[in-house]
Amino acid sequence: MILRGKNVILRPVKMDDAPRFVKWFNDPEVYQFIKTRGINLKEERKWVKERISGKIKNDLFLCIDTIEGIHIGTIGLHRINPAHKFATFGITIGNKTFWNKGLGSEAARLIINYGFTKLKLHRIELDVYNNNPRAIKVYKRIGFKREGVKRQTRLQKGKFFDTYFMSILQNEWKGNK
Repeated sequence: MILRGKNVILRPVKMDDAPRFVKWFNDPEVYQFIKTRGINLKEERKWVKERISGKIKNDLFLCIDTIEGIHIGTIGLHRINPAHKFATFGITIGNKTFWNKGLGSEAARLIINYGFTKLKLHRIELDVYNNNPRAIKVYKRIGFKREGVKRQTRLQKGKFFDTYFMSILQNEWKGNK
């Protein structure tokens, strides 16, 4: 499956992506807001192989490429629950050259639109650390609403941070703008 936007393309993962994942998820600046870190190439190739095999169900994991074909990140709808019509959203722009260019927002709109229109989801949720204001701003702009907080769940550089829970419902989605 491929989703095309004006500036990004969402495409399936391929084995050539594994070295970039290793680089990104071992960069403290990239992994500071995500749970994945400290991976090696052997583990990552195994992980990619599992995704390519199609054996992983209820998980839509895609790579984000620029329209020119530069792989810049990952995005997904995870733990897709068809019975209750919800999924968990996740995104990482690993190529720091492309931070703050709006490409993550465009990619998010593409996959969320897919989730609501093609997968017929009712709810898409996420969690985000409160020391990640850039992501929170993007999520709010797209239409996510904060619905809860888990206090002091993340210890980073000697300081505790909260986890915000956010979601968007299908009837709140304004479309792929």
